[in-house]
Amino acid sequence: MNDIKTIAEKDRATVLHPFTQLKEFATGKAGDPTIVTAGKGIRIEDAQGHSYIDGFAGLYCVNIGYGRTEIAEAIARQAYKLAYYHTYAAHTTDELANLSDRLVRMAPGKASKVFYGLSGSDANETQAKLVWYYNNLRGQPKKKKIISRERGYHGCSVVSGSMTGMSFYHDHMDLPLPGILHTGVPHHYWGAEPGETEEAFSRRRAAELEDMIVREGPETIGAFIAEPVLGTGGITPPPDGYWREIQAVLRRYDVLLIADEVICGFGRTGAEFGSTLYGMEPDLVTVAKGLTSGYMPLSAAIVGERVYAVMEEAADRVGAFSHGYTYSGHPIAAAAANAVLDIVEKERLKDRARTVGAHFLKRLNERFAQLEIVGEVRGVGLLGAVEFVADRQTKRRFDPQLKVGARISKAARDRGLIARAMPHGDILGFAPPLIVSEHEIDEIVELAYRATKQVMDELTKEFAV
Repeated sequence: MNDIKTIAEKDRATVLHPFTQLKEFATGKAGDPTIVTAGKGIRIEDAQGHSYIDGFAGLYCVNIGYGRTEIAEAIARQAYKLAYYHTYAAHTTDELANLSDRLVRMAPGKASKVFYGLSGSDANETQAKLVWYYNNLRGQPKKKKIISRERGYHGCSVVSGSMTGMSFYHDHMDLPLPGILHTGVPHHYWGAEPGETEEAFSRRRAAELEDMIVREGPETIGAFIAEPVLGTGGITPPPDGYWREIQAVLRRYDVLLIADEVICGFGRTGAEFGSTLYGMEPDLVTVAKGLTSGYMPLSAAIVGERVYAVMEEAADRVGAFSHGYTYSGHPIAAAAANAVLDIVEKERLKDRARTVGAHFLKRLNERFAQLEIVGEVRGVGLLGAVEFVADRQTKRRFDPQLKVGARISKAARDRGLIARAMPHGDILGFAPPLIVSEHEIDEIVELAYRATKQVMDELTKEFAV
């Protein structure tokens, strides 16, 4: 086996890493890559023997924790039996049929069929094509624009990257594409007017959405895509009344609702889906991440009855549904998903996320809410965030050059905790595996608190100079 130095050199020479400063990495200025070698429960280990609590479950995905042999065994069984076959022209496997039946029964809204991909990004590409296809088939060829939200995250491929409402996903990439629009972010802390309640703020955001639809022409608006809880945009639960008000607007103008459940699905919020928690009735649902807990790549676009009925009715006229990937419905990934969902159900991880999540939010508030640099503590289920500001009274942000969020994240990592510095602000985000215990939550919060205090002390010294 290659030694650590050789692996690091090979990696630096050959791997194009996502979201990595290329020159700093290539020249070694950013240090060596972290070579992750093992994982068990909520912890991972690197090649140098350092152990970390993974307070972000990979990228919100390892819900059942690391090292679950049940999943490895399910993957091996399927690989020995049938490692691959395609799903074109009505081919299937038992694992795929069982998984699809399961998803249709558990999905929010009135689900009908499931189409499979490999990532949340490609699933949202599929959703966009389905919106366009649906409206073409029903004789409304102009009804194609898709509205997303500022700070919404829906992937980083071409259409999904356009739907993502963060500029750094667009810069130098010729995105967003025409026909993708963005409306206001549903974050009461930053967006509310003085004295405005959450309900009033939600009504205003819905009115802004309606104004956009009317301005563009309702006959041109095909869908609205949104995460039940903003993920990468700041881990921000919706304000009171938000989804009630938004859905009323969508129904008024015959606009499809795409619920991006990639992060929220399969128990993360303390409910089966974020849509369930917030009373959403989506026409299309996107899932990935927790579907396999990251053990295999798999995503799904769940198609509601409203959309599928139009597709089936038009089939004699238009022929086959001309969309699919070589690995759509891969049998090994389907087997992994079924094994993961068995664990989610058997261990009642949805309920665990709700109860342990309540403890998590309580502990975050107890440790952070009174710190002078903390503007907001927020979360739902096992999603949490602490947002830092230079002045709590005026909500003045820190100078971005100080990189406060990133520094706190690094200080936490130095203590053995992975917590994410979120974009568009100084935000420390958490999304631990759903198997986390209350004792482990206490450890996560304490490590994050000590990291924050360290950076606060550093800032005091810097400003004193």
